[in-house]
Amino acid sequence: MQTVGDFRGCADIKSALLPWVVCFAATLFFFYEFIQGNMFASIAANIMQDYQIQADKMAYLSSIYYLSNVLFLFIAGMVLDRFSIKNTILIAMSLCVVSTFILAYSHSFYLALFCRFITGIGSAFCFLGPVRLASHWFPPKRMALVTGAIVTMAMTGGMLAQYPLTKLVAYVGWRQAVQNVGILGFAMLIVMFFWIKERPEVAIKKEGQPIKIRTAARKAYLNPQYLRAALYTSLMNMAIAVFGAMMGTLYLEQRLGVSSEQASMVNGMLFFGAIVGAPLVGWLSDKMGVRILPMKAGVLASMVTLLAVLYLPVSLSTMAILFFLLGFFTSAQVISYALVAESSSPMMTATAVSVISILTQGGYLVYQNLFSSLLTNYGGMHLINGVPVYLLEAYQHAAIILPIGLFIAFLLLFGLKETHCRQVEN
Repeated sequence: MQTVGDFRGCADIKSALLPWVVCFAATLFFFYEFIQGNMFASIAANIMQDYQIQADKMAYLSSIYYLSNVLFLFIAGMVLDRFSIKNTILIAMSLCVVSTFILAYSHSFYLALFCRFITGIGSAFCFLGPVRLASHWFPPKRMALVTGAIVTMAMTGGMLAQYPLTKLVAYVGWRQAVQNVGILGFAMLIVMFFWIKERPEVAIKKEGQPIKIRTAARKAYLNPQYLRAALYTSLMNMAIAVFGAMMGTLYLEQRLGVSSEQASMVNGMLFFGAIVGAPLVGWLSDKMGVRILPMKAGVLASMVTLLAVLYLPVSLSTMAILFFLLGFFTSAQVISYALVAESSSPMMTATAVSVISILTQGGYLVYQNLFSSLLTNYGGMHLINGVPVYLLEAYQHAAIILPIGLFIAFLLLFGLKETHCRQVEN
């Protein structure tokens, strides 16, 4: 016979799991968008061959996604702070799914550009939505762990876009593979419709009335604390932007003399490292009760690992370990989301965090085009079966932006205000 205590225990378990279930459903959007944002690392050669383009136009096709993302992130934060989070996420996800199907059937480079632009519009909501939802369901002292879990889900999508997608492209071709990505997105959309719940019956914290748009924008986009933390995150994410999202597989083929499948497997370790690192680093920061110290440790460890990736003579297995460590250490960037959320008023969480998203996604736009420009201008390119192939020296020349970026990220941490994992009320 079940006692009252048994029923109460079941209810407690349900209430403890519900916030995670709700946030998991919303984070499927972020997971899906990391497939979208990083799949060009696996299909770059196919795209260049099919559309008869080189690395510079390939960078346009990859980075236009981030251009529209950045443009609409200014709007996304304001919308999520004022309207239904669930409805906003569902509409944005629908845009991404529809444009993915169109891309799979496009034969015009400019139509492909348009599809990627539309996908980028929808993806402007993919991170801010889950973070805003999490602020309804979790207390501030757990936000670094929750943010780490959200990023872990996204990195799983990024990892799926590497070796598994490369194998799928080898079997069915890039167009059918992209169509399958669209089908996956539609299935996720159904799950999100039924599982996302706006807020708990008992609010975690009182939020009051939304701040006026101009006031919120001024407080967010002109705040030195937010801007420094955001630029730190953007620079820490550069390896994902350059290697994970676009050129990692091609670079590793030249660096190690391996097949595209082997290279994509190593490139995927970058995301696997972030999958492990993001929640662990977030949990550690919450446990220590500090933000800045683990952020400093992360950037220093990332620098050492990156220099080994670029310049040490290593085997395939050693490079896989190094890529894992690079993803692990750069995942310290997730702490800055909690830092900014804690530094802002609860009434403008999404707007404040959008500062990080804008600079991070804008970083993809800048870093990918800068890398491809340095790569193509170095010279020595030749065509093999219609696919442009670049010298290893050209890749090494372009990759100098990575350690420079990490050095700047380290300098930015000096002067940031420590929150000690406590919400600041404005």
